[in-house]
Amino acid sequence: MAEIGKGVTAGKLASNVQKRLSRAQEKVMQKLGKADETRDAAFEEMVANFNKQMAEGTKLQKDLKAYMVAVKTMHEASRRLQDCLADMYEPDWFGKEETDALAEDTDTLWLEYHQNITDQSLLCVDTYLAQFPEIKARIAKRDRKMVDFDSARHHFASLQKSKKKDDAKIAKPAALLEMAAPSWAQGLISAHQVAQTNLSFNQAEEELGRAQKIFEELNVELQDELPTLWDSRVGIYVNAFQKLASHQEKFHREMGKLTENLHDIMTKLEEQRELNEGANHSDSATVAPKGTVANGSDGELPPGFLYKVKAVHEYTATDGDELELKVGDIVLVLAFDNPDEQDDGWLLGLKESNWLQKKDISTKGVFPENFTQKV
Repeated sequence: MAEIGKGVTAGKLASNVQKRLSRAQEKVMQKLGKADETRDAAFEEMVANFNKQMAEGTKLQKDLKAYMVAVKTMHEASRRLQDCLADMYEPDWFGKEETDALAEDTDTLWLEYHQNITDQSLLCVDTYLAQFPEIKARIAKRDRKMVDFDSARHHFASLQKSKKKDDAKIAKPAALLEMAAPSWAQGLISAHQVAQTNLSFNQAEEELGRAQKIFEELNVELQDELPTLWDSRVGIYVNAFQKLASHQEKFHREMGKLTENLHDIMTKLEEQRELNEGANHSDSATVAPKGTVANGSDGELPPGFLYKVKAVHEYTATDGDELELKVGDIVLVLAFDNPDEQDDGWLLGLKESNWLQKKDISTKGVFPENFTQKV
C-alpha cells in the first residue's frame, strides 16, 4: 500500500479502499446470486485464447533457451576434443597445420551458430512475449472496471426504486414531524426531501456513466487487440522456426565439410604410417634369388619378392603398367629396380596365381597400396 505523502493523498487512499470494498461486496453478491453479472461469452473466449497463447509462447521460449544451453555445451565439448587432438598431434605428422586450422574453423562455426540463433530465433520469441504482461494487466483492469460498472448499475437501480417510493410518500406525508408542522412548513420539508433524493439519484447516475465509459473503452480496445494478437502467433512461429531451420542447415552443411576434411587428413596420416612401415620393412628384407625361399614363403618365388598382400577392394587399371585387382587376389609384392620410380602410395607386384601357373614376371604391375592389406 502506498504511503500518504508520497504521491497519494489521504482522500485518494480512502477512495481506493472504498473501491476495493465495493468490488468485494459486489463479487460476494454476484456469487450468492443476489446480483446479476455482466457476461460476454465472446470476450471470455478471447481471454481463454490469450492465456493459451501466452502459455504456449512461454514454453517455446523456455525450450528454445534450453536448446541454446545444449548448443553451448556441445560447443564446449567440441572445443575440448579439438584441443585434445592438437595436444596429441606430433609436429612431423601429416596435416599438422591443416588440423590446427580445422580446429579454429570448427570453433568459429559453433560461435556463429549460437549467435545467429540467439539474435534471430530467440530474440523473435522474446519480443513476441514482451507484450503479454501489459495486455494481461489491462485484462485484469477491465475485469475490475466491469465489477465497478455492475456495482454502479445496481446502486443506481436501487436508488431509482427508492426514489419512486419516496415520491409516493412525499405526495401524502405521514411522518409525525410533517403532520405536526404548520401547513406552511410542510411544503419546505417536502421540498428538502425531494432535493436530497434527487441529489443522491443524480450522483449515482453520474457515477454509473463514468463507470460505464471506463469499462467500455477498455472492453473495446481489448476486443480489437486480442484477436489480432491471437492471429499473429502463426507468423511468429513460422519466423522463429524458419530461421532456426536455416541456421541449422547451414551449420550442419559447413560442419560436414570440416568433418570430411578431418577424415581425409586422418586417412592420409594412416597412409603415411603404412608407407613408413613399408620402407622400414624393405630396408630390412632380404631379396631372395630365383629358386630360393624368402621371408618364410614356400616354393620358388619371383626375383625381388618382399611380402604378400591381399586385395580388399577392387581396382580397375587405368594404364598399361597397372595391375588389375579383384577382392581376394593375393599379390606378391616386388622391389622396384629403381627406387626413384616408386610413387607414394603405390606398390609393384605380381598376382600369385599368375606366378604359380606361368612363372612369368612380365605380368607384374603397379597398384595402390591402400586397396590391399598384408597377409
